[in-house]
Amino acid sequence: MAHGQVSAILAGIMQLSKIGKNINRYEAGWHVVVALLVAIGLELVLSNTLTFGAKYAVAGLEVVLILLLVVFPLRAGLKRVFAILLLGLISFVNLVSLGLVIAALLGGLHIDGHQLLISSLAIYLTNIIVFGLWYWELDNTRQAIPDFLFPQQATTQGEISWKPNFFDYLYISLTNATAFSPTDAMPLTHRAKLLMAIQAVVSLVTVALVVARAVNILS
Repeated sequence: MAHGQVSAILAGIMQLSKIGKNINRYEAGWHVVVALLVAIGLELVLSNTLTFGAKYAVAGLEVVLILLLVVFPLRAGLKRVFAILLLGLISFVNLVSLGLVIAALLGGLHIDGHQLLISSLAIYLTNIIVFGLWYWELDNTRQAIPDFLFPQQATTQGEISWKPNFFDYLYISLTNATAFSPTDAMPLTHRAKLLMAIQAVVSLVTVALVVARAVNILS
């Protein structure tokens, strides 16, 4: 990926750094905060053996990062750093948890079926929230070509009266995680298609391997 594209993607994370106030005239930041808190809560649902390090310490760090973004009047550059750390940490922890679940299954370790089902569901739902955040950030990098084309944009013939907000990108993530393909908005750029492909693979692994194995254990 070219240096300009990397810079553009990182610039988009400025969206998350604005959650302490109205992000723009189209959306407030509180619903993003709720999604982040739900993701952190799902981390705490995971079994201690299927999570990265001390889950309460990690969750506490993530809450502190949210407070730094929401409450404290910090410089924009510093908030941008905290936003990158927050989104990166939640993404990393969820990916590690999925890896630990797969490693435990392939290693033949005994895992309680109920515990495995709950953990896999938590990973699956966190995956939806995390990629919803990434899509939201990605499509707000002020590129000449948008990363996603929504039906509302196609029908207004280029008018700017409608703008997608975080909920729209969360819905993209939900449909991609359940149908393993775009159903509402179409990805237009290679980076958007790459992210959707990664999410579809993670969702497929979670559903097909982990949940199937958990049901087998329960039966």
